[in-house]
Amino acid sequence: MKPGRRIAFDFGDVRIGVAVTDLSGILATPLDFISNSEENLLKDLRGLYEEYNPLYTAIGFPIHLSGKTSEKSLSVAKFAEQVSEITQAPIYFIDERLTSVSANRTLREAGLNSKTARNEVDSMAATAILESALNQERIQGEPMNRFKG
Repeated sequence: MKPGRRIAFDFGDVRIGVAVTDLSGILATPLDFISNSEENLLKDLRGLYEEYNPLYTAIGFPIHLSGKTSEKSLSVAKFAEQVSEITQAPIYFIDERLTSVSANRTLREAGLNSKTARNEVDSMAATAILESALNQERIQGEPMNRFKG
């Protein structure tokens, strides 16, 4: 795998979970979530891209268990458009089915209850999204489902 950081987002109406890899692109780590507010979102995104300069972006894409897109898919596509205005690096949609379930389980196993884990779950979900993208990259050379804004 090519050395360099990768970044992932778990898009939510209120909070956006964020995760980033180390410079070797092996270990995915959660960062603090960013608020999904019109006045700060682009500034916060620019700050992340200036700090980490990722090789690519992975964004969790919500689809139903049946495989059909959801209403939230439109919001995520709009978010991807905003990201594409900040970076020239590729953007990939990653199937996020069950990532929140996985994130909640991980946090419970770490001894956090749902109330104390509320601020952590979004970035843990972003970490699961990034790990999925990394697995696809290891197997195929890059993640699937590239965004073509």
